[in-house]
Amino acid sequence: VLVLGMELCPPPSGLEAEYETLFTTDSLLFLHELISTFNEEVDQVLRLRVSRKAHLDLSGDLPSFLESTAHIRGDPSWRVLPVPPRLQRRHVDIGDMAPCDTQRFIKALQSSAQGIQVDFDDGNCPTYYNQIKGIHNVFKAVHNQFPNLPHISQAPVLMLRPRAWNMVEHNMMVEGKEAPGSLFDFGLLMFHCGEKLFENKSGPFFYLSKVESFMEARLWNNIFVWTQQKLGLPLGCIKATVLIENVLAAFEMEEILYELRDHSAGLNCGIWDYSASFVNKFGHRQAFLLPDRSKYVNMEKRFLRSYMDLLVQTCHQRGALATGGMAALLLPEDPLSAAHSRVLATVNRLKLLEIQAGVDGFMVYDLSLIEPMQKLFKLHTEGDNQLHQLRHDVTVTPDDLLSMPLGGVTLYGLKYNIAVGVLFVNAWLSGRGHFIYRGQVEDSATAEISRSQVWQWIHHQTQLEDDSRGVSRRLVTDLINELTMEDKQRLHTAADMFLEVVLKRDFPEFITTYLIQAHSFLSSQKTEQVEALNTDLPQPKL
Repeated sequence: VLVLGMELCPPPSGLEAEYETLFTTDSLLFLHELISTFNEEVDQVLRLRVSRKAHLDLSGDLPSFLESTAHIRGDPSWRVLPVPPRLQRRHVDIGDMAPCDTQRFIKALQSSAQGIQVDFDDGNCPTYYNQIKGIHNVFKAVHNQFPNLPHISQAPVLMLRPRAWNMVEHNMMVEGKEAPGSLFDFGLLMFHCGEKLFENKSGPFFYLSKVESFMEARLWNNIFVWTQQKLGLPLGCIKATVLIENVLAAFEMEEILYELRDHSAGLNCGIWDYSASFVNKFGHRQAFLLPDRSKYVNMEKRFLRSYMDLLVQTCHQRGALATGGMAALLLPEDPLSAAHSRVLATVNRLKLLEIQAGVDGFMVYDLSLIEPMQKLFKLHTEGDNQLHQLRHDVTVTPDDLLSMPLGGVTLYGLKYNIAVGVLFVNAWLSGRGHFIYRGQVEDSATAEISRSQVWQWIHHQTQLEDDSRGVSRRLVTDLINELTMEDKQRLHTAADMFLEVVLKRDFPEFITTYLIQAHSFLSSQKTEQVEALNTDLPQPKL
């Protein structure tokens, strides 16, 4: 199929039929128009990020609530439009659900979860193979082409998460530029599934990743309006939950809701991408040294607790749903074991904190946690959601949002961060966006915080609590060698790439952007297309 001004790579081996289904003349014409309409604006929001970061670095300023939008925050009258019935009850979504993993996707569709985070972002490795396979699997689910599965109107609702703004699609050129990954994913999903989802009162619904400002929310809103008009869908039928994964966005939550007020399915708060954003924006400042996450960083800490409280308050006072992060722990298989009881008790305790803060739902990775978490909601809340919890008790200041927790760095924490970082890079080179390590799922969010902490600890020559050694290039190199000793052959490329990232003079903004531009990743896609499999990696020495 040829479309003027557009170049598309041929299909990955084994996906010729799926490619033919997705890339029709009409769909390519639609993608061409969508991308060429918004290409410049995508570049603008990325430039805005760079300019904001430069301003913070040069001035030494800290973020605060914007004066220029005080009138929006001060106007009590506006609300987001109510969400359709299928989004009123959001108790449990399945997270990190990379749809290229057909078996896990089918199990998710058969589950009793309220929703599925259909993930082309943090839990997915965006190889050409995975994107085409994943989008085609969504197409099959929406058009009821999987045998013995509930109809799309009865299955868990699909919350489609396209790639974030920082990701590009190397395999498509539009007017001489690589396509933004977000528009490639969003455009194909809307073109092939939007109308069908709307007819079945089951969408189209989205998660929006890595939004840093209300200007980015405005861009998404413009894209939604344009797309609905182009596809003949009613205005406001697209609904989107924005993930507040960046400290700067935490100061613009009302404005983000306001920009998307006709299309909002609320806001979501996580822990690791958000924590990593402090290193991204302020990591070179000694005052923002983030201590060992394995010991000192959790949702009970002031900076994270304030962020969650403010998010719930902001959403509920504007009639929007507020959702929490993902439980990454996996339940051990034997339900009678002590380990099973211990893990379940831990997840219950952490998720109860979120319920008590007023969240309307959250995510789990392990499908066997769906029912226990639904019971937790039933036990501690009434009705479909907690929109009535307006959290008048909450007053959050910039100081609250920016207060770093006390604590140091442990050798255990350093080793753990190195292991997660190296194993994540290795998973990506194998075409997988997440992996299981020590009883929990690790994805690009945990890889972000892991490599961010190692970079920052080297940068500030932080001393270990254990023995007063400083975190240095030599120490990190020695620990990487120790980690990979048993599996040099398999892990050496990943270890080299991880070391490269944490030793950079300037902090690379996203590990995923860094990896998709890496020669090793690009060449691994040419030589071998690996379907994403959720396999447990052999435990390294660590």
